Amino acid sequence: MLEYFWIAILFPLFGATVNGLIGKRLPARLVGLIACGAIAASFVWSALAFQQLLQLPSGPERVISRSLFTWIQSGELEVTCSFLFDPLASVMILIVTGVGFLIHVYSTLYMAGESGYYRYFAYLNLFIFMMSILVLADNYILMFVGWEGVGLCSYLLIGYYFERKSAGDAAKKAFIVNRIGDVGFILAAFLIFGTFGSFEYLAVFEQVDSQFHSAETGFGVLSVITLLLFVGATGKSAQIPLYVWLPDAMEGPTPVSALIHAATMVTAGVYMIARSAALYSRAPDTLLIVAVVGTATALLAACIALVQTDIKRVLAYSTVSQLGYMFLAVGVGAFGAGIFHLTTHAFFKALLFLGSGSVILALHHEQNLFRMGGLKRYLPITFYTMWVGTLAIAGFPFLSGFFSKDEILWNAFSMPGGHPILWVIGVLVAGLTAFYMFRLMLLAFHGDRRATEDEGTHHLDVTGSGHSVSHEIHEPSAAITLPLIILAILALIGGLIGLPAYLGTNVLESYLEPSFEYRLDSHGAEHGSHALEIALTIVTSLVALGGMIFAYVAYVRDRQLPARLATRVFGLYRAAEQKFYVDEIYDAAIIRPIERLSTLFLWQRVDAGLIDGMVNGTGGLVQYWGNSLRKLQTGYTRSYAAWVLVGAILIFLYYYMGAA
Repeated sequence: MLEYFWIAILFPLFGATVNGLIGKRLPARLVGLIACGAIAASFVWSALAFQQLLQLPSGPERVISRSLFTWIQSGELEVTCSFLFDPLASVMILIVTGVGFLIHVYSTLYMAGESGYYRYFAYLNLFIFMMSILVLADNYILMFVGWEGVGLCSYLLIGYYFERKSAGDAAKKAFIVNRIGDVGFILAAFLIFGTFGSFEYLAVFEQVDSQFHSAETGFGVLSVITLLLFVGATGKSAQIPLYVWLPDAMEGPTPVSALIHAATMVTAGVYMIARSAALYSRAPDTLLIVAVVGTATALLAACIALVQTDIKRVLAYSTVSQLGYMFLAVGVGAFGAGIFHLTTHAFFKALLFLGSGSVILALHHEQNLFRMGGLKRYLPITFYTMWVGTLAIAGFPFLSGFFSKDEILWNAFSMPGGHPILWVIGVLVAGLTAFYMFRLMLLAFHGDRRATEDEGTHHLDVTGSGHSVSHEIHEPSAAITLPLIILAILALIGGLIGLPAYLGTNVLESYLEPSFEYRLDSHGAEHGSHALEIALTIVTSLVALGGMIFAYVAYVRDRQLPARLATRVFGLYRAAEQKFYVDEIYDAAIIRPIERLSTLFLWQRVDAGLIDGMVNGTGGLVQYWGNSLRKLQTGYTRSYAAWVLVGAILIFLYYYMGAA
């Protein structure tokens, strides 16, 4: 079984092919069964391979590589279609297929009745196929195939409602922004081959380990390679400056948001950096950039999430912020902590997105938090499971997010690559996270009446009529609630795989060690005491508790407090509400100048003036000569005889002069 781990990739490909080719002619129930069955088979196969991997002794024996065939061969360049199964890949494939299966099951009901039902599941299966290639590839070129594949699937799924202009624009935005980052990735891959003569991870890492015994002291070749890879990661994982696509991607169906933009695709950049730990651990300048960008992204996105009114956009900016935490972790050299938070985030953020979908479905696609309220009586399962996810992401003690976030902040403080400033900002973001997530839950589920901007105070109104329709609100069926319950359990206990040193053993980090065999070990966090770690954890927990309490006061006890605070800091509030005008800045500084350049120069001067001018000029010249030569064709016999005579005389003179 272990030798054939790569077969897990083929199941979603089968599902995508069947539904894509003949799904339109199949019953909706069969379409859903094929799609869900394909992902379930992939998860089971991956789980069995994972079980056999655990039976091997920890170390190089747990790194399994299988080459299927030679894909590209040209001179010294040889790229094989080969796959790698090691602790890091096994964790990622279990997340992709496990969470993916739950979201597929959820989608069978959520997307019921859609005209493109078969198309949706074909795209979703294709995404899992591409994501599986990305995480199981054993070289950078094959990883890039999966990298580009998930970008394509993201475009297709974000733009699923293609009849809506906003969805089409969001899909194009995601596609273009990701392509910008992908330029950095492919340049890094070429530079890796030029430097090490191979694209394969193990071959490259072995050479790095033998050639670079210590970290670079300046900005050398490893720094250039890792920085270019990070450019690719900023696009895929929505970091400054390429994060702007992810909030707009909420135009896609809610299950798409849960799968692609919370649990899997957006974590590809974190996975790629962790996979390249051998390179990054020897490039401290790049690691500093990664940590700073991740911290800044976490803070910026958290500030924007504070004032959003759309339930999915709050979660979208929360995703950007949590990804920033992951980059903070890998930026200080704590690659295991980054993967730990990636894992727990997949549980509680998929739960929160799917829970928001349950709310949206119950309220007939209402997404405005200020048109909600009192839903805990009508959606009890959604209510309790979403509270589990909220407490987990807020860092409530002993839930999954508490352990993974604490691990990141501890490493940001104690590792040589860390700094107290990074820790302080990380703690601040933890408080902001607790506030905006409690705000979301209090607005959506608590209270019986909700005041909106235009309508004043009234009973819960989801139709816009001003009348209460609470009797229409009900919990969806098991296809919706069962995935929520399973994810809530994982969000509750998922942190136990990464206990801090003062509580036990970090099982996940120990398990991942063979994947980081060639990392340059900094031995940083070992110098911190347990007492200091506990003290810092208490501080972080108190800050998060402060955020929770403040949200309760502002949205339950004194509901006019947010309006008063917004008035006092109106400029800052308005800037956060407008997402700090980043899209407007990009529009003014990049998009409009490019449009003007395209219109005034490339189109009017180069295309219409030069290229069309050359084509039209050539045509005009031919037409002119054609008209001139046409006059020689008079139709008179004597004229043709005269020209024959002239020609004969010229030929005679030519030979006569040549003989002379």
